[in-house]
Amino acid sequence: MTTIDLTPLYRNTVGFDRLATMLDSAFRTEQSGSSYPPYDIEVLDEHRYAISLAVAGFTRDELDIQAERGVLTVKGRKAEDQGSRNFLYQGIATRAFERKFNLADHVEITGAKLNNGLLSIELKHELPEAMKPKRIEINSDAELIEHQTKSDQAA
Repeated sequence: MTTIDLTPLYRNTVGFDRLATMLDSAFRTEQSGSSYPPYDIEVLDEHRYAISLAVAGFTRDELDIQAERGVLTVKGRKAEDQGSRNFLYQGIATRAFERKFNLADHVEITGAKLNNGLLSIELKHELPEAMKPKRIEINSDAELIEHQTKSDQAA
């Protein structure tokens, strides 16, 4: 098991503490975390993504999806089995789980669906208008003086 010390990153950066925390958390999760349920992360196009989790045996009511402060959490808890089932072999996992995904800034969940044992969560990355690049026209000094003269005359 490899351990990576991110202390120098914390000391030598300003404003990137969330990134360092995410990296640290990701390393810890990969080393100690469960791999259940298995999942895929798919790029649908430049700004759209999908996370698919294999949740065979779970119903819609037994699954919970929440997003809070840049973390998507998917939980599953099987309802108590009322019937007395007698299995010769039980290979379909029905244990409770909690899977967390760190979302980048401005990533929103646009929908979720459960189909054939796969829970698909659709995501979209959309920058707010204020953060999109803007083209600034460069005026000549003559145009700037003309604009100032017109605004002075109007006042």
